[in-house]
Amino acid sequence: MQNLFYYYSVLKKIYFTVINDLTYDQRMQRICTSLAENGYSVTLVGRTLPNSIPLEQKEYQQKRLTCWFNNGKLFYFEYNFRLILFFLFKKIDAICAIDLDTIIPCYYISRWKRIARIYDAHELFTEQKEIVTRPAVYSWWKKIETRYLPKFKHGYTVCESIADIFKAEYGVSYKVIRNIPLLVSTEIATTNAGEKFILYQGAVNEARGLEGLIPAMKNIDYKLIICGNGNFMPQLKKLISENNVQHKVELKGMIEPNQLKLISQQAFIGLNLVENVGLNQYYSLANKFFDYIHAEIPQVTMQFPEYAKLNEPSNVAVLIGDTSENNISTAINKLASDFVLYKKIKQNCATIKKNLNWQAEEKVLLAFYQSILKN
Repeated sequence: MQNLFYYYSVLKKIYFTVINDLTYDQRMQRICTSLAENGYSVTLVGRTLPNSIPLEQKEYQQKRLTCWFNNGKLFYFEYNFRLILFFLFKKIDAICAIDLDTIIPCYYISRWKRIARIYDAHELFTEQKEIVTRPAVYSWWKKIETRYLPKFKHGYTVCESIADIFKAEYGVSYKVIRNIPLLVSTEIATTNAGEKFILYQGAVNEARGLEGLIPAMKNIDYKLIICGNGNFMPQLKKLISENNVQHKVELKGMIEPNQLKLISQQAFIGLNLVENVGLNQYYSLANKFFDYIHAEIPQVTMQFPEYAKLNEPSNVAVLIGDTSENNISTAINKLASDFVLYKKIKQNCATIKKNLNWQAEEKVLLAFYQSILKN
């Protein structure tokens, strides 16, 4: 018992900070699990939302903070303040900020406690459509990025394009750890079992191609299932009504990761649509791109640098240049009608996922933290 107590007492303690409620963040679940299974004491800190469901037990610790405000400037101020209070009396060896949302408290806590600070950029935050198209909001977040990101010498991000931008703008050399699922040896569901449907999974936000997708459904003979939620949901429901495609579109809302995986395996075609508005969209490399590959379903995605780079040698998707109604319907109908192409893409997915998986990315992650948290 004494040896067991000693073992746990000397584990390096890493805290991660996010702005979501932890339940649906697959990237953080993978990262925290990998570190916890390899000898670190890991705690993921998020917040409680009005519709939050109970947390499932994980290999790592989870903590949700409750705020009075849930959006706007008052929310950001309150949540950052609560994070500082939470960390103030904790024993910490390293703290990792996820995106700019939580970078300020992580910076000051790391200074006060003289511990390692790490930045995990899930996206090019200041170049999101919701930010880059609003000058005052963009100016605010860009100032935060310019002031604090260079102070985080250790970090990683989701693709090479974003890492290159951080290197050019701020002189930091970040690793690339992509959002790739764990390779599992389960039987993939047969897509022909039951009604064929098209799947859109992920955030229902601006710049996700939904303004082109919903009208395109008038020319597509399959059902569309949308798994996700976001700030575009009111406009999405309006688009569905205006285009009279209520009978073709099902909104499932937020789905837990394990259930979403099953839905993905049953889909006929996956959609990864991104508008070219802001560099964050142009240089994106979304979770769903890899999720569809691991589910072995052909997908329609964007002819943007990161997707094109991965698709060129493997051909796991039909690429489109923009999210116009015609482009989307043409690509979906092409996949649906060309049996030879469809079968070939499915075979390619089954092959490439054997090398493109979390087991490979995990090695980069563990080497990164080992280099920082040496005994």
